[in-house]
Amino acid sequence: MSEQIIIGAMFRALGGYPSGWRYPGAHNNPRGDAAVLRRTAKLAEAAKLDYLFFGDWLATGHDLEFRDPYLVARIDPLSAITYLAGVTKRIGLIATANTTYSDPYALARATASVDLLSDGRAGLNVVTGAEPRAAGNHGRDAHAPNEHRYDQASEFVQALRLLWDSFEDGAFVRDTAGGQLLDPAKLHRADFVGEHVRVTGPLNVDRPVQGHLPIVHAGTSLRSRQLVGELADVALVAVRSLEEGVALRASLKTQAVTVGRNSDQLKVVTPILPIVAPTVEEAWAIFDELIALVPLDEGGELEGSPDFPAGRTVRALSGVVGVALGPVGFDTAVTARQVAKFSDVGQQLLAAVTERTGRTVGDADRPVTLRHLLVTHVVPSAVVVGDADRVADHLQRWFEAGAVDGFNVLTAFMGDQFEAFTSLVVPELQRRGLFRTEYTGRTLREHLGLERPQNVYAAERERQVEREQRLEA
Repeated sequence: MSEQIIIGAMFRALGGYPSGWRYPGAHNNPRGDAAVLRRTAKLAEAAKLDYLFFGDWLATGHDLEFRDPYLVARIDPLSAITYLAGVTKRIGLIATANTTYSDPYALARATASVDLLSDGRAGLNVVTGAEPRAAGNHGRDAHAPNEHRYDQASEFVQALRLLWDSFEDGAFVRDTAGGQLLDPAKLHRADFVGEHVRVTGPLNVDRPVQGHLPIVHAGTSLRSRQLVGELADVALVAVRSLEEGVALRASLKTQAVTVGRNSDQLKVVTPILPIVAPTVEEAWAIFDELIALVPLDEGGELEGSPDFPAGRTVRALSGVVGVALGPVGFDTAVTARQVAKFSDVGQQLLAAVTERTGRTVGDADRPVTLRHLLVTHVVPSAVVVGDADRVADHLQRWFEAGAVDGFNVLTAFMGDQFEAFTSLVVPELQRRGLFRTEYTGRTLREHLGLERPQNVYAAERERQVEREQRLEA
């Protein structure tokens, strides 16, 4: 296990919680994203976070407003990290690219360039894509089957690494007297020929500062795990419990070892959405407001839209918890008699509501309502609500149990919530010796505790020399 927790910030300009943009004072205008991006980067770097993480989605539509508003309009991830390379100095910068639609040479060139421009702080999150509108946006009639997309992604990463290795370290001899700029023996074609990816090379960008950019991959499916075990440096996994996290992390590490990798060179992080305030009661109040602002089907004009998601009714909640609950309003308190008949899923929802809101069934002041149960069901975020101690306790418990190496921190809304995390929770983790107080490395790989890979062609030449020496002996 790493000695300290890895902490990155997942940037979502309109907030990581569906109703975050509606919270009083929250950022909700995409035209102002650049200012929010700069401020977030400055706060994250001042807190010594490992990286800023930019996801992606290659389509948009009105339906996203209700489920994931941050996806409606967003800055391109590679553009974002290129911009931030000049705004920041030490923090890592991770962009997402979809291997289903990207060109390996163009992506290798862009990412190697950002790594050079940032002095070795770039990372790449690879996804495979599974959205029909994205297919249409890229001139495709439909998505390829799952196996095809993962096979392509695997080949894509292999091709990227060969392209990044086009120039060996020290390829530029810069002999001004003799007139030789480049050692031609240290420039290589990729000549990668796979079933789905083909590229010749060489890449016309010098080798990245980090050798290879750290590769991130998200998912818990069988193929995702296989891709992580074989090729990823960082696994981003969403798990429902600490116990599930411990088992999954151990499985991923074991899988890496079976293909000859060092398990310490695979880091496992999970997303978390902390609601933070100076006191637990203040944090509860923030979360109460966010829950109240999540759009549910209450028979209004907005809910009449064909794009409004199904399943946001009292009737739908009745089916989830296994008890007839209506016809009543969403703010009706749940009774002990109803709870006694809840299904296992209903009991789990109730436990999550109590943990996150401090509300209990039968409490006259802070009762559990149908709204709390339904919102918890339709917004399955890994929410932790509390003051600095409470949030830090959660992170420490998961880290020390071996469930994760770190966390991708989401922010419910862009206003004061990210600053609350960096100014309250991070200092508490530092006080406990769980997080750095200063950067000790220069590159993203160094932040994450990942070794710099040797150039594949230089490594093969060394092996050839060793073979020849053995033959001579």
